[in-house]
Amino acid sequence: MSKTLKVLSLLMVAAMVFAACAPAAAPAPVAPAAPVATEAPAEAPEAAATEAPAEEAAPAVGEVVFFSTQFVPVEEQEKFRAILQQGGFDVTGTEEGPLLDVLLAGAQSGVSEIDVIGALHGTFPPLQQADAMMNMIDIAEDLMADRELTAAYLETGLLGTEDFLYYVPWMQATYIMAATVDALEYLPEGADVNALTWEQLGAWCQTLAEETGGPKCGLPHAGLFHRFLQGYLWPSWTGGMVTTFKNDEAAAMLAWVRDSLWPYINPQSINYAFMQEPLLSGEVWVAFDHTARLLDAFNSDPEKFVAFPAPSGPYGLGFMPVIVGLGIPAHARNPAGGEALIEFLTRPEVQGMILKELGFFPVVAGVDTTDLPAGVAIEAEAVAAQSNAPNALPALLPVGLGARGGEINQIFRNAFDRVVLNGEDIRTVLDEEGANLQTLMNETGAPCWAPDPPSDGPCQVQ
Repeated sequence: MSKTLKVLSLLMVAAMVFAACAPAAAPAPVAPAAPVATEAPAEAPEAAATEAPAEEAAPAVGEVVFFSTQFVPVEEQEKFRAILQQGGFDVTGTEEGPLLDVLLAGAQSGVSEIDVIGALHGTFPPLQQADAMMNMIDIAEDLMADRELTAAYLETGLLGTEDFLYYVPWMQATYIMAATVDALEYLPEGADVNALTWEQLGAWCQTLAEETGGPKCGLPHAGLFHRFLQGYLWPSWTGGMVTTFKNDEAAAMLAWVRDSLWPYINPQSINYAFMQEPLLSGEVWVAFDHTARLLDAFNSDPEKFVAFPAPSGPYGLGFMPVIVGLGIPAHARNPAGGEALIEFLTRPEVQGMILKELGFFPVVAGVDTTDLPAGVAIEAEAVAAQSNAPNALPALLPVGLGARGGEINQIFRNAFDRVVLNGEDIRTVLDEEGANLQTLMNETGAPCWAPDPPSDGPCQVQ
C-alpha cells in the first residue's frame, strides 16, 4: 500500500466527533436515460420506504449536478432520488458512453457541466488518461475524520498511482460463500469459517462427501463461474489475473482443484446457475455465488444458513468486488457542492438506506443492519468481513476490453474445463489459452488492472 494510504488507514481508526453536513436545494429532475446492464445485484431486496431523514441540515452549497450510471432503471431511480432528496440533492441517470463523452469534452474545453459522477471502477481509467478528474485524496482524508472507508477500495481508487485518488468508494456488490448450519460441524479441526484457506475448504468438502453420503459442496459452473476463476482462484494462488495466468503457481492451483477439490464437488454443479436453489433443496450444503444469487436462501430460512468470506491462498484473500466510486471532474463548476454530496452519500446512515432499498453493500464501517431484511443483514456481515480482511486482495472486473469482454471469460473457463473436466495436460492448456489471452490483450490494447500491476500498453501474460 502506498505511503499516502498508510496515512489514510491510520486516520480511519481515529474516533472523532461526527459533524454531518448536508446541502440545500438541488436541480430539477431530468428524465433518466435508458437502463444500463451492470453486474451488480440483479434484484434489490424489498423493504419499507425510508422514513428517517439524514441528520443535520447544513449551509447551502448551491446547485450540484450529479450524473450516475447506477440506479438508472425507473424503479431504482425513484428509490435513489428519494434518498438524495433528504440531503437536498438530485441525480441524472446516464449510460457510461454518453457520460464519458461529456466528461472528456469538458476536460478539453476546461469547463465541466457535471460536478460529481457515480460510476463503476472501469469507467475511471479513460478519465485518468485524459486527466479529466480531480484528486480526491484531501476529500478522503476529511471524510475519514469521522467515518471508516474500506482501505482496499481506496487503494483501487488510486488506479495504480501513488497519490492521486480518482474516486472515493461509494458502494459495492460481490461474491461470497454460503453454508448450512449443519455443515459447520464437519469443518476441519481448528478451521475458522470466517478465515478459511483453500486447502481447508477442500478438506471440508472431502469430509462432507465421505460422511454425509455424497458431495455437498457446489459451484455455479453454469452461472458466473468465470468470476470465481478470475477473482478468487487465480488471484489467491498467483497474486494476479492476466500477468500470472500461465505461471507455475497457476499450474499448481489447477492441479489442486483437479485432484483435491473437484472430486468432492456435487456433479450437478455443471448445471447450477444460481446456488440459492440447491442450497434450499439440500443438494448442496456449501456454495459460492454472487450475493444476489444467494439471497433467496438467506431470506427463506435465515436460521439455517450462514454467509462467510471466500478462502485465502498464498497471496491473500482474492475476491472480486463490483466497486462503484464517486469522483469530481477536474473542471467542475461547483466542487464544494460535489464534496458535500460525497459526504452525504458516504454517511453510515445513508449507506444503510442504499443497502436496504437498493441492495448495494456499504464501503463504510458502522452501518446499522438491525432493521434490514434478514437475508441482506446476513450477507452484509460477510461482505464487510471479506472486503476488510487484513489480507484482502481485490481483483477487479476486466477493464478495457470493450465488446470483447466475453472472450476473457471464455478463456478462463476453457483453461478450467480442459484441465479439470477433460483431463488435458496442464502446461499445454495454460500455454495455449495464455496465447489466446495475450492476443486479446494485444488486439484491444487493454492495460493491466488490479490485482495485476499497472502497465504501459497492453497487459502482458508472463
